[in-house]
Amino acid sequence: MTRIVQIVPTIQPGSGVAGVAHNLEREFAAAGATVERFTLEEAGKRPGRRSTRRTTIGSHLEGARNVIWFSTIGTRRARRYLAERPDAIAICHNDVMAGDVYVNHGLVQAAMRARGNYAWRMVRNPVHLFTAIRDRIRYRGRTHRAIVALTTAEAELVVATYGRVRAPIHVIPNGVDVERFRPPDAGERALARSSLGIDDDRTVAVFVGHEFERKGLPLAIEGLRRARGVTLLVVGGSADMIRRAESQASELGVADRVEFVGTHDDPVPYLWASDALVLASAYEANALVLLEALACGLPIVATRVGFAPDLVRDGENGYLVDRDAASVGDRLDELDHGDRAAMRVAARATAEQYSWPEIARRYLELVESLRAEREVRA
Repeated sequence: MTRIVQIVPTIQPGSGVAGVAHNLEREFAAAGATVERFTLEEAGKRPGRRSTRRTTIGSHLEGARNVIWFSTIGTRRARRYLAERPDAIAICHNDVMAGDVYVNHGLVQAAMRARGNYAWRMVRNPVHLFTAIRDRIRYRGRTHRAIVALTTAEAELVVATYGRVRAPIHVIPNGVDVERFRPPDAGERALARSSLGIDDDRTVAVFVGHEFERKGLPLAIEGLRRARGVTLLVVGGSADMIRRAESQASELGVADRVEFVGTHDDPVPYLWASDALVLASAYEANALVLLEALACGLPIVATRVGFAPDLVRDGENGYLVDRDAASVGDRLDELDHGDRAAMRVAARATAEQYSWPEIARRYLELVESLRAEREVRA
């Protein structure tokens, strides 16, 4: 029986790396594999002290400590854990320098270059420098037997960033839960809209993300000046980020068409209340929200980064746009005035190609090939 160990800081339902690992864990088990996990908890990392006032700075500091701890002490403990399971194939998602497979969920250098002022952004955050050096060792050394990139573009970016990559690179995208993320029926859509106070005749574009600048929220807000019939629903962000975005919307005269709902664990009601997703990112490795929106039948307006070029068929299930407010606004306006029925059908059909069982099958094929290779060498 196939034994798989997933190495990742946390595994839990939801989005992000933790959600990816959760979905793979479920599907591996459903396929008959024995699945184990090595997380911060299994590594023995004690949670940091919790402040009664959780601040953005405090969250960043705790995250930085976890990255360094899991990359160093976690690596040593993970190697010991795996040595006790010589028959296992290990899939590492983050930080730890161990495992047969490493899944690249993003490159810090690429993200910083996309934001501009690359050198300053790298130097001012020591964790960025630590991560860059750690991953140079990872990619150019013998730490892993295979690398998984989430898109073809990201595979090319790994090579462009690190030069010679020793382990072979396989492209396996993230998946989506097509049962949880599905088009709403008329009653579900009406309820989602009424709970937000949205009129039935309004066209709603939704933005979902916690990094407003990198993911292009300012461009979407400015684009509303060219898409006068569109309301923007913003899910995510801290209180400070929301205040700055509200100020921008007021200055541009579109504040009455921007609704901030804060951070929520479940994006489904907000996707059901919307007509399109907008994500004008500077850099993405593989934004899960694109697939989640498509699965809910939403056409997407996205920049040509990450997974978007692989997913979007321009004019059929969404639009690829330049990273400027005019391009974003013009396409939102086009969606507002066009017939979206066929685009909704095409959006759903695209997402169904990336169900988690299908993605897990591709991982299992890689796992079996590595296991067979190990047996031959033995």
